[in-house]
Amino acid sequence: MRDLLRHWLRLGTGLLLGVLTGVLELTYLLGLGSVLLIAAGARGDGPPQTRHRVVGWVELGARHLAEVERWRLATFLDSENSADYSGRRAARYLAARWVVGLLGGAVLLLFGWGVLAGGIWVWEALHGQSGLPLLLGQFALALVGLFLVVQGGLGTAALDRRLARRFLGPSGREVLERRITELTSSRAGIVAAVDAERRRIERDLHDGVQQRLVALGLLVGRARRSTDPAKAAELLRQAHEESARALDELREVAWRVHPTALDNLGLADALARVAESAGLPVQVDCRLTDRPPPTVETAAYFVVSEAVTNAARHSRAGRVDVEVTDREGWLTVTITDDGVGGADPAGGGLSGLARRVAAVDGRFAVTSPVGGPTRIRAELPCG
Repeated sequence: MRDLLRHWLRLGTGLLLGVLTGVLELTYLLGLGSVLLIAAGARGDGPPQTRHRVVGWVELGARHLAEVERWRLATFLDSENSADYSGRRAARYLAARWVVGLLGGAVLLLFGWGVLAGGIWVWEALHGQSGLPLLLGQFALALVGLFLVVQGGLGTAALDRRLARRFLGPSGREVLERRITELTSSRAGIVAAVDAERRRIERDLHDGVQQRLVALGLLVGRARRSTDPAKAAELLRQAHEESARALDELREVAWRVHPTALDNLGLADALARVAESAGLPVQVDCRLTDRPPPTVETAAYFVVSEAVTNAARHSRAGRVDVEVTDREGWLTVTITDDGVGGADPAGGGLSGLARRVAAVDGRFAVTSPVGGPTRIRAELPCG
């Protein structure tokens, strides 16, 4: 209830400030029209520098007002907008925005009238001046008025947000250029991540499995050359144990490449396996309504696996909490440890995770103040 009241107070404050800025914007536009008329009249005899200077002043003022709107929208209506817009687009935005501001004023006036009328009705009811039919009619009218105010407020706020996104955001060409830049960067990150993964697999095979197989070959060779049956049996026993260890290491390498549990059982069971082999207490809370796409599932698994491994090796953590949820088309993975903190997001391990998340158009954030805790958050699109 407190959160709902806070939400409506913020919305009402945002609408009220929108009314004030709407009046200010209308005043500015009227003055702007006068200035432009004067500048148009002086087009024949006025120097071009003067006209350009006037237009520059007009666009600068429009940008200042648009920045006020950006602050209002971000603070009270939870709408973040880019500052990457021109003064001309800001002037166009103001030309449409003042109408929305006055519309919000009409909604607030309706709300104020309803509060005043409701107070009068309550006073009349307490003093016995209203009968039951009149009270029922007033109550029904109050419900209708409340509905209109709620819908009007929500609709005005939605229109305010949409208008800002339409005019204050980057143009279509700029969006495409940014997207191309992001894709180029993510492609380079994918190549780097694949190369790092290949080097890690080669290192694991060379330092682990290959050494086991060499030792296995030596033991089998010694057993074949031995003339003592007891010694040969002992060497074969050692070779059998070495082969079992080689298979275990080979299985671990294959698991790190792609865990079969992801395909057979799903993300929750694969993360349970990570928690069992982490070497420190790991609490996994995996609450999924639907199974995510394979690429997203794999990215989420490796984010958790690498983050838990880093916490066990470097953060001196005593506990790691993993939370996996899906909501509104996004899979959110949060890993929190109680270690010493100070993790560098640009470090090799975390930057690799960031590249892996960026490869599926996800968002990645690390918060790790000195002294802890460290929190890693990845948001992966499921659509």
